[in-house]
Amino acid sequence: MVAGANGQLRRSLGPYSAAMVIVANMVGTGIFTTSGFILAQVGSPGLLLLCWLAGGVIALAGALSYAELGARFPQAGGEYVFLRQSFGPLWGFLSGWISLVVGFSAPIAAAAVAGAGYLLRAWPQAAAWSLPLSPGGLALSGETLLALAILLGFTSLHAASLRVGVRVQNLLTGFKLLVLVGLIAAGLGAWDGGDFLAQGLATPGSSAGRVATALVFVSFAYSGFNAAAYLGGEIKNPQRNLPLALLTGTSLVMALYLLINLAYLAAVPLGQMAGVKEIGSLTAQALLGPAGGRVFSLLVALCLLSSLGAMTLTGPRIYYAMALDRVFFQALGRVRPASGVPANAVWLQAGIAAIMVLSASFEALLFYIGFTLSLFTALSVTGLLLLRRRLGPPDTFRVPLYPWVPLLFILANAWIMIFSLAGDPWRALPGALTLAVGVALYWIFQRRGQREQRKG
Repeated sequence: MVAGANGQLRRSLGPYSAAMVIVANMVGTGIFTTSGFILAQVGSPGLLLLCWLAGGVIALAGALSYAELGARFPQAGGEYVFLRQSFGPLWGFLSGWISLVVGFSAPIAAAAVAGAGYLLRAWPQAAAWSLPLSPGGLALSGETLLALAILLGFTSLHAASLRVGVRVQNLLTGFKLLVLVGLIAAGLGAWDGGDFLAQGLATPGSSAGRVATALVFVSFAYSGFNAAAYLGGEIKNPQRNLPLALLTGTSLVMALYLLINLAYLAAVPLGQMAGVKEIGSLTAQALLGPAGGRVFSLLVALCLLSSLGAMTLTGPRIYYAMALDRVFFQALGRVRPASGVPANAVWLQAGIAAIMVLSASFEALLFYIGFTLSLFTALSVTGLLLLRRRLGPPDTFRVPLYPWVPLLFILANAWIMIFSLAGDPWRALPGALTLAVGVALYWIFQRRGQREQRKG
C-alpha cells in the first residue's frame, strides 16, 4: 500500500501492475491440487473445463463488484470494512474471524499438506516415515509430519524477521508462473489430438450436486480475485484502469487454468487422474519420465511454499489491526521491537493451521475453505446492493451492468452452496461451527469493551 504525503492512499498503480497483483494472488495451491477432485465429481473432461471456465466468469463478476467496494472504502481491511459498513459490526468482526480461520489458517494448512505431498513425490523414501502415537497403531504419517515441519519452519522464519521473511518470499514467488508455463508447454506439446475432449463432451452430464461440489473446489482456486478489494484507492484513473486490470488479470488466470487442465488431460489417463491430489506431479511424470517428474514435483512444492509464505506473512496483519481496534485479543496487537513482526498473531495462525493439518483430510479442507469463503464473498457483494440503495452510486468506480453483475455473483454462489450440500448437509457443519465460535467471541469482546467504557 502506498501513502501520499497527507497520509491518504496515492494512486500509483497502472493497469499492468494491478493486473499482476491480481494474478499473483489467484494462482496458488488450487490449480496444482484440485483438478483430480473436480474430475472425480463430474466424471467428464468437458465438464471439468466448463467448471473452470464458469468459475472464472463468476470470479470476474465478484472482482468487478469488489472493485466498487474497494473504490468506495479505500482503506485496509477488505471484507472487514465492507461488511461492517453494510451489515454492521457483528458481520465485520465475523469476516475478520473467518479471515483468521478460513481465509488464512486453513489455506496455509492446505498448502503445507499439498507441498508435503509434492515433496514426497520427489523424495518417495520419506513417505514410509511415521510417528507412532499409541500402542493401538495410531500414528502420524510421513506426509503429516513433513507438513507440520514446513509449517513450523515458515512460521519461525516470519515470526523472527520481516526482512529475511520477505527476501525468502520474493525468491520463491519467481518460480510460480515459470513452472505453470513450462508444464503447459510440455503438456500441449505432447497432445496428439482432442479425443479426450470429444469423449468427455459426449459423456452424460453429472448431477447438479456433484457439479456444485466441483465448483466449490474451483472457487477455492479462484479465491484470490478479491485482491481487487485492496486496489481501488491506489490505481490511476480507476474508472478506466480498474476494470481493465480486472478483465486482464482474471482473463489471464482463466486462460492459464484452462491450458494447464488441457495439459493434465493430454498427459494423464482419466482413470489415473480422478481423485488425485498431486496432479501436476503425475502429469510431469507422464511427460518427462520418473526423474523429470521428481524434479517437477520439487518445483511445484516451491510454488506451494511461496503461497504458504505469502499467507503466513499477510494474514497476521489483519488480526493485528483488529487487536488495535480493541475488537480482538490484545496480545495479537503486540509487535516485537527486534523483528518488527506481530509474532503472537503469526503463531496463533500457525496453531490453528496445525490443528487442521492433524484433523482434516485434504479434500474436506478444500471444501471447507471454498464453501465458507464463497459465503462471505457473496455476503460482501450483497452488501454492495444495500450500500447502493442507502448511499447511492459512488463517485469513483461503478460496477458495469449494475445490478446484473453482482446478482450473477450472488446467485451463482447461492446455487453452488445449496446444491453442494443437497446430498450431504453435514459438510456445512465445520463452517457453521466456525461462525458460531465467531459470534460467541464477538459478544465476549463486546461485553469487555462495555465494561472498560463504564470503568473509564
